[in-house]
Amino acid sequence: FWSMGDTGPCGPCSEIFYDHGEGVPGGPPGSPDEDGDRFVEIWNLVFMQYEQMADGSRIVLPKPSIDTGMGLERIGAVLQGVHNVFETDLMAALVSAAQGAIGAAPDDSNIASYRVIADHLRSSGFLIADGVLPSNEGRGYVLRRIMRRAMRHAEMLGAHEPVLWRLANALVDQMGTHYTELRQAQPLIEETIELEEIRFRKTLDRGLKLLDEETAELAAGEQLSGAVAFKLYDTYGFPLDLTQDALRGRGISVDTDAFEKAMAKQRADARAAWSGSGETATDAIWYGILERVGASEFLGYEADEAEALVSAIVIDGQEVQSAAPGAEVALLLNQTPFYAESGGQVGDCGVLEGADGARVAIRDTQKLLGELHVHIGELTGGSLRVGDVVKARIDVARRSRIRANHSATHLLHAALRRVLGDHVTQKGSLVEADRLRFDFSHNKPLSDAESQQIEAEVNAVIRQNDAVTTRIMSPEEAIAAGAVALFGEKYGEAVRVLSMGRDAQHMTAYSTELCGGTHVARTGDIALLHILGDSAVGAGVRRIEALTGEPARAFLEKRDDIVQETAQLLKTAPDELAARVAALVAERKKLEREVSELRKKLALSDASAGGQAQPGASAETPVERVGEVGFVSRILNDVPAKELRGLIDAAKQSLGSGIAVFIAVNDGKAGIAVGVSDDLTDRFDAVELVRLGAQQLGGAGGGGRPDMAQAGGPDGDKAAAAIDAIRHSLSEKQAAG
Repeated sequence: FWSMGDTGPCGPCSEIFYDHGEGVPGGPPGSPDEDGDRFVEIWNLVFMQYEQMADGSRIVLPKPSIDTGMGLERIGAVLQGVHNVFETDLMAALVSAAQGAIGAAPDDSNIASYRVIADHLRSSGFLIADGVLPSNEGRGYVLRRIMRRAMRHAEMLGAHEPVLWRLANALVDQMGTHYTELRQAQPLIEETIELEEIRFRKTLDRGLKLLDEETAELAAGEQLSGAVAFKLYDTYGFPLDLTQDALRGRGISVDTDAFEKAMAKQRADARAAWSGSGETATDAIWYGILERVGASEFLGYEADEAEALVSAIVIDGQEVQSAAPGAEVALLLNQTPFYAESGGQVGDCGVLEGADGARVAIRDTQKLLGELHVHIGELTGGSLRVGDVVKARIDVARRSRIRANHSATHLLHAALRRVLGDHVTQKGSLVEADRLRFDFSHNKPLSDAESQQIEAEVNAVIRQNDAVTTRIMSPEEAIAAGAVALFGEKYGEAVRVLSMGRDAQHMTAYSTELCGGTHVARTGDIALLHILGDSAVGAGVRRIEALTGEPARAFLEKRDDIVQETAQLLKTAPDELAARVAALVAERKKLEREVSELRKKLALSDASAGGQAQPGASAETPVERVGEVGFVSRILNDVPAKELRGLIDAAKQSLGSGIAVFIAVNDGKAGIAVGVSDDLTDRFDAVELVRLGAQQLGGAGGGGRPDMAQAGGPDGDKAAAAIDAIRHSLSEKQAAG
């Protein structure tokens, strides 16, 4: 008998098993050793004739049916004469590739790990090709768990460097002919797996160290506390099943009840923090309004203004019947041309005007409970009551710019998929009047060439100036027609499908997406798109920021002005500007090297005749004797502290045997470096000496090697005292023998 769960359709079933023969371990279903490979279920026929009710009773279904389920890979094993799916030609190649990449000889103790790797690699490859990237939530977290479990098994087999990404080629060779998306996405699959291996490697060692410490005193049969398992999950990114895998071989289990309680507490704390903001009470008010007056009717696809009835007024989280001048209000109208923020598009601004001088300046429109267009603003004149009729008028110029930016995001999405690959999916967007940003799945920054190609493709479609078409259909019809739907979005029974641009090669629209936002009538209305740049948002997610229309033109005009002005300053043509700047940079580096060499020579030279100091150096005796040790010291003004190491090396080479102390003073602060020749490091430690000098300079610490150390301090006026302290220490050490 088979059922879906505690409730739902159910009925008797015929389970069909295949007997692989007496030579294979295992017993028939229901026997103590039924888990062996000899008898394997390959098919199930469920005769659905009842519905299981919550009270335990069953009612007869009005239309019985047969639910049949067959294990394709298990049938494959039977037909190929092997005893499990991992020995079929489909999986054996992946298992063999894993063995070749990792190198540990397969045997009874590790074959299960190789099979886990093969299976999880296949799952990961298909998910990545389908646009899923590892993350900490949703389907991305499912992928991360699958990948990290495979990585843990690779680590158990002795692979301590990224290796699983190399197996993507075997997967593509095996299945890419039939599943062409695998071959197209192979570079992304390899890159995504390798990056995740690198990330996991960083946390694995720390997590395993904690796990070893916490289980050092545990014996087989004992439990790891749920609190520790939760810390591994929350801090080190170890899914619970990974911790269980790591402990299974030692016979240690995990207190899963305590783990789930810790997870529940974390969720409860998050809910408490949210509900403490007052959102819950406000939602309750709007729920009541929705039940009483119903959803808002949006007229903004066709109209910029409309007459409407005031259905509800909310002030400071309380529903009221009227509002006086100066009140901050949230208003609901029975119908409205104002677009409420959703799908990344910001809400409309505008004005509501009523009788007797009533005027509400609307600064935002928000969608609450998925159905209410709530107008937020200030009553700047007159009074307003529930039931009043108002003229609702949006800011048309602002809406026009928003439309252009929203349509541009659709073209940008299509161009990204064409240039980078079908793995690109939208991860978020912001469509405002003056700019747009678009988040998408991709593992690395755009190259200059890619960015230019994407921008060029979008602008080519804009120049076509084709009409943007809108069709209303069911979500299923839209997706069947090739429309791009956003994962996680909730769609109703009917959806708006926006098509724009022409793909001449395939005789189709350049972009077709499900979208409830407002858009331009023709692609030419966008005028121009310019990409400002892209940046990382999170693991596997990039963000493009861009301008359209007049803001894009103004930006490019300003940039051109800067180029022209810079070219004039450098006395070169604009198209030769890059070469001129490169030459200047090279010349500057050359001069910096020459100045550094001059500083070095000046710092190491003798004081000039008559006791005058060389520029940048104090008038010290070039080499003095402190006891039996040669000693050179210099106080260098306005010499970068980063040059001290090179000066010390040169001084040591000049000395042959001895100790050098150089102090660079810049803006009142000091950097100090001490060098000890190799023949003296058994008697004098540069780190010890530099710390002594740093104390005089008001600093602390300092580090390096016995022959070279550096430190710093805020008091450059004490540079001479620092040298004296080191000189005195050298004398004392020699006197003490």
